[in-house]
Amino acid sequence: MSAATRPVTLAHDTFGDPADPAVLLVAGFGAQMISWHEDFCRELAAQGRYVIRFDNRDCGRSTKFDAYPVDLGEFVAAVNARDIEAAKAMVPYRLGDMAEDGMRLLTALGIERAHVVGASMGGMIAQTMAIEHPDRVLSLTSMMSSTGEPGYGDSTPEAQAALFAPRPADREGYIASADRELVWASRRYGDVAALRELAARSYDRGHCPAGTARQLGAMILSGDRAAGLSALTVRTLVIHGLDDTLIDPSGGRRTAQLAPGARLFLVPDMGHDRPRELWPTLITALTRHTATRSTL
Repeated sequence: MSAATRPVTLAHDTFGDPADPAVLLVAGFGAQMISWHEDFCRELAAQGRYVIRFDNRDCGRSTKFDAYPVDLGEFVAAVNARDIEAAKAMVPYRLGDMAEDGMRLLTALGIERAHVVGASMGGMIAQTMAIEHPDRVLSLTSMMSSTGEPGYGDSTPEAQAALFAPRPADREGYIASADRELVWASRRYGDVAALRELAARSYDRGHCPAGTARQLGAMILSGDRAAGLSALTVRTLVIHGLDDTLIDPSGGRRTAQLAPGARLFLVPDMGHDRPRELWPTLITALTRHTATRSTL
């Protein structure tokens, strides 16, 4: 069975009343669904939304593609050498497959259409959902993400180094290494204890470093979404933190520029994270955008 036809099982949970409008939360690169904190999900559900979060493939407790190991060094070397065919042969899926996973989850839950909210790589997946499945997407929120085009949303050298530096395999070392994420966290609200807590929960719940190489390959090989975003018919909100050093705010600005009628919400004091102090701001924005008429 090829990777393209392999069944995928997605770990997920829900918050709120299934009779309320559905909001599908899509996690970022290497991030489990618990990166959408359960308290955040409960507060959003309390605004009259049926909130769904899930682990992307190759992450957490969802299906792993371990039969397709990716040597990250070889993959990056192939991309840098512009040997795209060799790079494609290494990676078993693309962002479109990950977007399809989310649509199948909605179908399994009996949901015809949902508001889709994605953060970072999850924003790329959410954009792909809106482009490829507009009949299933009530609205799109792209958060701290970009379009895939060169020159937009670039990382600072420090943030890129922190992202790709190998993390220790042992539990204690892995948890301690979460401190490096302060480089892209909100400067005002950066919280080492919260970073370490999430790292510990993620390690214990479903640590899968091999999966991140495949997810990275999917992002790189999926190309840019400029044409699809320019033709988008889905109501779009773009949220980006002005402190973001992992995906520069130019990524959000470009997304809003391309998507017809998109609203751009640049958040002061927000980096590449969702600190608890900013939850009221973000939840208000999401509640308004997912209402029948957006008033943001």
